[in-house]
Amino acid sequence: MNSIRELVENFKISGIYNGRILFDEQMAPHTTFKIGGPAPVYFDPADTASLVNTLLFLKEKGLPYFVLGGGSNTVISDEGFDGAVISTSSINFVRKAAGSALSEAEESDSVYVECGAGTSVASFVNYCTANVLSGAEKFSGLPGSIGGALYMNARCFEVSFSDLFVSAEYIDMPSCEIKRCTFNSGEWAYKVSPFQNTQRIITSAVFRTAQCGAGQKDAIAAECSRYLKERVSKGHFRYPSAGSVFRNNRDFGKPSGKIIDEAGLCGYQSGGAQIAPWHGNFIINKDHATQKDVKNLVNYIVNIVKAETGFELQPEIIFCGKN
Repeated sequence: MNSIRELVENFKISGIYNGRILFDEQMAPHTTFKIGGPAPVYFDPADTASLVNTLLFLKEKGLPYFVLGGGSNTVISDEGFDGAVISTSSINFVRKAAGSALSEAEESDSVYVECGAGTSVASFVNYCTANVLSGAEKFSGLPGSIGGALYMNARCFEVSFSDLFVSAEYIDMPSCEIKRCTFNSGEWAYKVSPFQNTQRIITSAVFRTAQCGAGQKDAIAAECSRYLKERVSKGHFRYPSAGSVFRNNRDFGKPSGKIIDEAGLCGYQSGGAQIAPWHGNFIINKDHATQKDVKNLVNYIVNIVKAETGFELQPEIIFCGKN
C-alpha cells in the first residue's frame, strides 16, 4: 500500500493543486498560543479550487483532516494530529465586492467589502481605513483570520462580526459543493454562527461598511489606534495566548474575567500555563506551556467558579489534535 507521503506527492504533481504542501510541520508557529506538535501533512492551498480538490483527495483516500484559520482560538495537542491539517492562510484577499458576492439586500449608501477566509482581520481593518470606510474600527488589533472570526462570531467592544455580515461562500461537506448563504438574524447570536457544529468550510465573506468623506480618514485611523491601544493596555500581547478563554454570560451579571478575578484565581499557574495576573479571562503561555497545561487550567477555573458561584463558565477556545 502506498504511504500517505507517496499519495500526497502524487496529488501534488497532478496539476489540480496550487499551493504549498509540507510534511511533519510543527503547528505551534501557526497558532497565537504557540502550542502544538506536528501535522503529518500540512496543506496550504493558494485558492478555493485547490482547497476543494484537497478535500476531495482526502475524502477519496479516507484521510482525516482539520481546517486551520489564523490559529487565534485554537490549542493544539503537543502530540500533533493523526491526519492532515489544511490552512486557509493563502486564501487571502480584500476587495470591493461585486456581482454574485453581493446580497439582494444591497443598499446604495453602503460599500461592500469581500475578504478571503484566510485574510487577517488586520488586513480587513487596514483596507477599510485606507478606503475611508467605517464599521470595522472596533476590530482593530483582533488577531486571527476572517474565516475564524466569522465562525466564532467574534465580538469586540459590543460589536459582533454578524453586525457587518452580508453573505459568505462556503464548501458544504461532505459533498464538497460550493454554496453561498446570506445573513439571517435567527442564525446568529452572541458568539454563535450558523457555521458552528456543521461541516461548512468558509472560503470568503462579504461585509457592509459605510463610505465616509476623504476628510474622515484620520478620524477612522485614530479610532482604530484607540482600540488597538486599549488591547495593548489590557495586556493582550504580553504573552502568547488565545485571548478570552470563556464566553460572557449576561445571566451571570458580570463578565467572566471579573468572576474569575473575584474568585482569587488571577496568577494561578498549571505547568507553563497561567491565568494572567492582570486579567481573569486570559490564559497565557508563560513558560513552554502544553495543551494539557491549558486544559487543566480551564477545568480548574470551571470547577472553582462553579463551586463558589454556581455559574458554569463556557470555554470558547477549541482544543484539537491527539488526545
